[in-house]
Amino acid sequence: MSKNIGPYHILDLSPGRRAWVNALDLVGPTHWMYGLLEVDVTVARQFIAEHKARTGEALSFTGFLVYCLARAVDENKEVQAYLKGRKQLVMFDDVNVGLMVERKAGEKRALMGHIIQAANRKTYREIHQEIRAVQSEPVPMSRGMPNWFRSAMLLPWPLSKLVKALMAIATRRDPTIRVSASGTVVVTAVGMFGKGHSGWGIATTPVSLSLVVGSIAWKPAVIEGRIEPREILNLTVMFDHDVVDGAPATRFTRRLVELIESGYGLDDADERRADNG
Repeated sequence: MSKNIGPYHILDLSPGRRAWVNALDLVGPTHWMYGLLEVDVTVARQFIAEHKARTGEALSFTGFLVYCLARAVDENKEVQAYLKGRKQLVMFDDVNVGLMVERKAGEKRALMGHIIQAANRKTYREIHQEIRAVQSEPVPMSRGMPNWFRSAMLLPWPLSKLVKALMAIATRRDPTIRVSASGTVVVTAVGMFGKGHSGWGIATTPVSLSLVVGSIAWKPAVIEGRIEPREILNLTVMFDHDVVDGAPATRFTRRLVELIESGYGLDDADERRADNG
């Protein structure tokens, strides 16, 4: 057989990537329900742009989405329920939002996991400041994973396969194990790779509710009977259909879109700055 395929080289996976690949294996067979949305973010984006022009401060758009997500979940907590065995559901009071935050690691950039605890009880300004603080800190060896979890995900084969099987059983019996490592819900952003182009993202996550942030593009929209250019965000909402039905998922989605399109909570950024000034 000919091997005339040109030059190539082999690289070792980083420990962080190996741990993440193994962690994804824990997701298991889930009956996902998807919602592919087009959300008008013109109000929010305009506010953020005007705030930066006025103050020099770059507000976090991801933080804004986290804030809206946490508020919508707080009103519809069944969307972040988890199966406990085959006969029970675990309902969490706090909305703990897991997300990946990009940090500088020398001359390179590295992604690490971070969980915004009890985001449903924080203001937008508090969430924004937490994200900015995490971005400015050195990248820890654990990359945001609990040390015990990262160590388990880096065990050599075949121990890693055995541990993953045992952990899958354990997290099904006790969902708090999974939530402590990932959060109750997750926000993952892929839109920075498709600026100006329309597209949705679909990702595998270990939680019952995921928000996959796609690209933002200018599109014509009908506003009060007029056609206007608007900034439209492609947003994917993923539900675990084992724990939530279509009706509550629809109510949650409607509320989430309403919060995002209204720029909910962004005024807090200016009010808090005025109070401190």
